[in-house]
Amino acid sequence: MTELWSKDVERSFFTESGKFATPEQLFYLTDENRYLSYWPKAYNGKKSTLQSRNSLIGNFTERWTTDLIQEVVEDMGLFAVQGAICDEVALTNMSPADVVISKVKTINQRPENILAIIEVKMSIVWNWELHNDKSLTCIGDYNTHQGNPGLLRSDSMLKAIGKSINIRVSSFKAASIPIIIMGNTPITCSYYPKVDHLKLAGIIQGFWSVNPEPLDDNGENIKHTERQGFCTFNDFEELRTAFRFLLSEERNFFSSMKSRKELGQIIEIANQEKEYEGKAEVFLNLIKG
Repeated sequence: MTELWSKDVERSFFTESGKFATPEQLFYLTDENRYLSYWPKAYNGKKSTLQSRNSLIGNFTERWTTDLIQEVVEDMGLFAVQGAICDEVALTNMSPADVVISKVKTINQRPENILAIIEVKMSIVWNWELHNDKSLTCIGDYNTHQGNPGLLRSDSMLKAIGKSINIRVSSFKAASIPIIIMGNTPITCSYYPKVDHLKLAGIIQGFWSVNPEPLDDNGENIKHTERQGFCTFNDFEELRTAFRFLLSEERNFFSSMKSRKELGQIIEIANQEKEYEGKAEVFLNLIKG
């Protein structure tokens, strides 16, 4: 069975990246000449800023996520496309989608072919030490180091929310495309009500973590928030089931600020249709106007 995010995936990132990047581009160097992926919580020595790893882990996680989702949708005749562009829904050359699920395997997409947009917000979760012989040792989970990885970072959450809203308001053609934010950590407690509200409002269909065990020693890990705006997936089959449900029916985002009288008139007109689908279509068309 296909594995989700784990220590083995992070080990492969460092092994792969170490073939062309220097240790100084991948690790912090402590006063004791130790190469560590994060500053330990107890470390009080001289510190430096490490920016060079960001693009490397960004490229790696987007490619890894694309491969993962391709396995989810391949028997449905669909494609996971990395770096997709569709100007009509605000996916531009400067801000492409990290991954889309599409009917066609091309970078340049049309809105009607995009079935879902996945924004990837992942980083190194555990703390790793690189030894002189190039071997790696995991020395602790994110509770033991000073960094906030993945969706535990407020800036990552805010960037994901901002980009999703930009897509939603780009055009009515974006209304039927679900948006998923995929990470490899839990979220902080302060975001629990926010992600649930974003899902209920239809802006983002879920913040999903594909790291079943981000904490060592059976540390507590949230499975999902009350309204499942955030969910942690335990295995590949659970993830595949969630994606299939997401893609099983066409959904429509709608948002408006109208008086109760206007809203009542729209509902009355829409209710004249006989079928549920017809009522919905008329309602959505009128709410846009």
